[in-house]
Amino acid sequence: MAKDAIVLLNMGGPNDLYEVQTFLHNMFNDPNILTMKSALLRRFIASVITTNRTRSAQEVYQKLGGKSPIVDLTKLLVGAVQEKVGESVVVDFAMRYTPPFADESVERLKAAGVTHVYLIPLYPQFSTTTTKSSLEDYEARMHEAGLDAIVSEIKHFYKNDHYNETVVARIEEAMEAADTDEYDLVFSAHGLPQKIVDAGDPYQRQVKEHVRILSSLLKKKGMRFAGVHLAYQSKVGPMKWLEPSLEMKLDELFNKKVLIFPIAFTIDNSETLYELDMEYREIADKKGFEDYRVARCPNDHPLFVEALADIYSKMKV
Repeated sequence: MAKDAIVLLNMGGPNDLYEVQTFLHNMFNDPNILTMKSALLRRFIASVITTNRTRSAQEVYQKLGGKSPIVDLTKLLVGAVQEKVGESVVVDFAMRYTPPFADESVERLKAAGVTHVYLIPLYPQFSTTTTKSSLEDYEARMHEAGLDAIVSEIKHFYKNDHYNETVVARIEEAMEAADTDEYDLVFSAHGLPQKIVDAGDPYQRQVKEHVRILSSLLKKKGMRFAGVHLAYQSKVGPMKWLEPSLEMKLDELFNKKVLIFPIAFTIDNSETLYELDMEYREIADKKGFEDYRVARCPNDHPLFVEALADIYSKMKV
């Protein structure tokens, strides 16, 4: 008898301070992240980056309670989706760079007798550095484990109506008791090296289209901000990355009331809870901002649960 499984994929994050090194090592050894052809050179550079960044990264996660929240939040989402779709469908998840890894998930699907796997990377927009990497990794682990199941995958879902309703709900939540027309809204996307975009990665184009979709939806909902902007965060290293950076964008804003929405993330993590909500809050304070707000990611919001159920149902058609 045929049995479906929905598998949610994400990058992961350290489950304790000891896993910070594992996280950095695995991420920077990913050929979709460091794209040079030489595996030897990649390993060397990854080793240098991991050595140089482990301690500072541990300090970040210490401020978040000693670990990334991404796994616990994803478990809550998995539970909510499972309840939504019913027990006839297996709902599972895997992380790319930290436990639980794809091989653990694959073994659970084998034990459950799954015959059709629906892979949903939790990235609204497609990038080779995120979506492609997660899909390749999971499918490789399936082949290694001998899980002979049909695989369906989705590359992006930023156009999904239920998902965009979720984003609007999170913005409304962050703007409670405030007039939107007094604030600028900045959609902050995780940055990419310009060379990856120049090589054909569609991420920047899709992020820009997503901003247009959300801007239109916000207006229909009667939420009119003083201005709507796009900026990029999380630059690493000396090479040219997508611009404007979030700091550059904050410099440009005449209005000193701002709401930040992390448009490229669905689950809160260090880039949202630390970088946006702590680091950039300090920067905004120094720049004289009167009010600096950061909206939560969709996480396990009921509308996001609805969106994932909708995505699965459309993948089945």
